[in-house]
Amino acid sequence: MSLWFGDVAAIDLTAMASGTLIENLGIEIVELRDDALVGRMPVDHRTVQPAGVLHGGASVALAETLASWAGYLAVDRERFHVVGQEINANHIRPMFSGWVTATATPAAIGRRSHVWEVRIADDAGKLVCISRCTLAVIEQRSTYTTADERGSA
Repeated sequence: MSLWFGDVAAIDLTAMASGTLIENLGIEIVELRDDALVGRMPVDHRTVQPAGVLHGGASVALAETLASWAGYLAVDRERFHVVGQEINANHIRPMFSGWVTATATPAAIGRRSHVWEVRIADDAGKLVCISRCTLAVIEQRSTYTTADERGSA
């Protein structure tokens, strides 16, 4: 049984990411499983700190992006909107180049809040960061839109 609400195949997350931090960091959604959302982010000049390693803030941005997209896909978007309420992250190992892949899975899905676990791994599948993100579920139509609809194309 799938976590997702309604016809998620018709939702273009890439179009919604245009003109946002998501696009600027190079975050891409790569797979929508029945039980998880998977995305990736390059470890390059946009996402490293001055020491040349993946910036912890970039990992947190990736984690919150995946958790927020997952929450968005898991609710009735005509009735609910999700927003990040709390996030934490443990940085396990450094990354210098390549890609990190993040997998968001639900720890708890409630009517008013969601908790998502996001595991970020390197190209070899080794854990780089683990994060937990709590989303508030607000009773209002979702305001996620494309850049054209936001007027910021």
